[in-house]
Amino acid sequence: MFSIEVTDLKKSYGSLKAVDGISFTVKQGEVFGLLGPNGAGKTTTIEIMEGLRERDSGEVKILGLDPWKEGYEVHKRIGVIPQEFTFFEKTTPKEAIKYYESLFDVKVDADAILKEVLLDEMEDHVFESLSGGQKQKTGLALSLVNSPEVLFLDEPTTGLDPNARRAIWEVIRKLKAKGKTIILTTHYLDEAQQLSDRVAIMDHGHIVAMGTTEEIIQQHGSGEHLEIQGSQQLADYIKENTELQVEYNKVKERIIIPLKKKIDMLAALAAAEQSGMHWGEIQTCQDSLDDVFIKLINEPLDEQGEDTEQKLHKRGRR
Repeated sequence: MFSIEVTDLKKSYGSLKAVDGISFTVKQGEVFGLLGPNGAGKTTTIEIMEGLRERDSGEVKILGLDPWKEGYEVHKRIGVIPQEFTFFEKTTPKEAIKYYESLFDVKVDADAILKEVLLDEMEDHVFESLSGGQKQKTGLALSLVNSPEVLFLDEPTTGLDPNARRAIWEVIRKLKAKGKTIILTTHYLDEAQQLSDRVAIMDHGHIVAMGTTEEIIQQHGSGEHLEIQGSQQLADYIKENTELQVEYNKVKERIIIPLKKKIDMLAALAAAEQSGMHWGEIQTCQDSLDDVFIKLINEPLDEQGEDTEQKLHKRGRR
């Protein structure tokens, strides 16, 4: 059963095609990571799925409902934590939950929700006194007030220290264990690998890769390679005396050799030994999601910048 179905989705701002014909599905209980550089189309896609922005064309179904035409019904069944979540400064997390209770016209156990997001010890501290991680946990707590079936978490750990990030990860894992469907956008590729069942990498409005992180690495990565600590001269010797592909990283002083066959490693090490030159540490490595991302996008993620589409949205709201 699919919680989310997106088919040939398109959205433009003037001549800019922010989302250009993307399609994907998300199963019930799945964590789906949406990755991409600034301006890739992530924010536009998320806002359309949340029913906050109208699409130009294509189909979107959230729990079988059209988020634009049936937005009221959708909003009762989803939870959202936006980027850089903030709230009334003099309000405590427990008071914030009570306020959301009235908005959704529901009754919940505020203490249970705060415990679920690991914030029960801070229930009576005002929002302005909370740490960055605790503020994000408050946002998570509020997104759970209406017992949502689908959660949209937009950059939930940006700017947090490693301990706070991992605390948020723990909360997300617990929510997944309860069967929640989660859409996660993040600038941290290790976060996507840790939390997502599948990821989609977007660039210039298109999905350029989609699947599990292992599938994407296998399909788009360079495969296993051998790294030998040594000199340029040693790299040249190995290249001249074998049929191997040999590259040299001057910064790391590492010889890099793709391993197409198991015997390639033996050939490389035999040549290194035969050279009589000094060589040090050896290791076999495979591309990470970060390596593949850079190959596909050819530009690094900017953890602090704004998407081009976000800037366009802001201009439109003025």
